[in-house]
Amino acid sequence: MKTRAKDINEKITWQEVTTGAEIYEPATSLLVETGDWRVMIPVFKEDKCRHCMLCVPFCPDSSIPVRDGRRLDFDFKHCKGCGICVKVCPFDAIDFVKEEK
Repeated sequence: MKTRAKDINEKITWQEVTTGAEIYEPATSLLVETGDWRVMIPVFKEDKCRHCMLCVPFCPDSSIPVRDGRRLDFDFKHCKGCGICVKVCPFDAIDFVKEEK
């Protein structure tokens, strides 16, 4: 016999459903590769970058890795292509182009 989603949902009470928008543990976004959502993609121009790190805290997906005081290329597994990094970079070190898949 096939179990329907409705049958399963009827067994769950409202007290058992987790509250929306609550985060129960940190850094869970690292478990989900959300880079496939992108339409636009940031392109790092290392020759123009002054490693001021202004882009790093503005990235909502923590997709700009830093090692030894220098920013590295983007983590495209998690970058959703929002473009915030492009807007905050004072050195024009990031281009924003349509992603070719």
